Amino acid sequence: MAGWFFREEPRVARVVLAMSGGVDSSVAAHLLRRAGHDVVGLFMRHGEAVESCASADAAASPPPLAILPPRASHKQGCCSASDAADARRVADRFEIPFYALDFSDAFGRIIDYFVAEYRAARTPNPCVMCNNWLKFGKLFDYADSVGAEFVATGHYARLTGDGDRLALRRGLDAGKDQSYVLFGVARHLLPRMMLPVGDFRKDEIRGMAHELGLRVADKKDSQEICFVAAGEHAEFVRRRATDETEDRSGQIVTTDGAVVGQHNGLEGFTIGQRKGLRVALGEARYVVRLEPDTRRVVIGSREDLARNSFTARQSNWLVDPPADSLRCLVQIRYTSRPAPAVIEPLPEGRLSIALDEPLGGIAPGQAVVCYDGDRVLGGGWIER
Repeated sequence: MAGWFFREEPRVARVVLAMSGGVDSSVAAHLLRRAGHDVVGLFMRHGEAVESCASADAAASPPPLAILPPRASHKQGCCSASDAADARRVADRFEIPFYALDFSDAFGRIIDYFVAEYRAARTPNPCVMCNNWLKFGKLFDYADSVGAEFVATGHYARLTGDGDRLALRRGLDAGKDQSYVLFGVARHLLPRMMLPVGDFRKDEIRGMAHELGLRVADKKDSQEICFVAAGEHAEFVRRRATDETEDRSGQIVTTDGAVVGQHNGLEGFTIGQRKGLRVALGEARYVVRLEPDTRRVVIGSREDLARNSFTARQSNWLVDPPADSLRCLVQIRYTSRPAPAVIEPLPEGRLSIALDEPLGGIAPGQAVVCYDGDRVLGGGWIER
């Protein structure tokens, strides 16, 4: 059973479920209905015209929703017209009321953040912000308006315990765990969250979808940012620039200062990047540092990437914030392995992180998430 069933609240409740049209939220609908809950399905329209190539039934007519016409791309998104059609069919299958709400205004904030971070030589994580601001932000406003006590999603993470013991934990399926992207949820909202698929493996979820006869059973997972076509991040940022005449070009230099190439903008790079540098030095080179003041991209060896410490800002805690140093595991990217470290709290919600062993690919703008075993303690945003 899903982790939220372990709470001391077995009663039936009204639940708003974020339905993306994917297999996870679709099976979440089944699990919630099976538990007897009164479920309201909600599809979030963001208004950006990026086509999803992962529809369960591309030939099916889209629902009568005012979604912008899609443009061709290789994007596997989660908010397109075809995704809305898949979500609507699942809702009909389980006799769940289904609504598609226009979140384009609120989503504009995420896009503005995405563009601003890249232009400041940081690597944004819009999926975390979407969870913080929309899925576990705006959706609670909607839930309140319809008398729903809970908001549910198809994230692979678990909630266990109750009251002060309530904990956000990694999903049972280590390969699909999404607890990292939930670190920024406000702590007071945890008691109102449901994560029905967190105690299942992905193959079990697909197996249930097949048993239920859902068309989305074999639908591919969303793997990219839902408002940007794959490989077009830099171009998207440039199109959104407030001053299109601004010169964003600069030099590509080695760690010893030798100029080895030119680039069109720092938004085309991230710390740890190896491919796409367009420089030939006879051996692999990685982006070690981005300098927004000089517009230089600094490249070096894998060893040059390694760092023993860094700082973070805007921390958010799902436990009582630490008053002193805290030994824990830290994860610096969604796909990275947790590493042992010591966290020191700093003024104004900042953190100092000292790693037991050097770690590469620490990118300003990404989240650092702290764990005690499989429990999410909190985290912050890497600043340098």
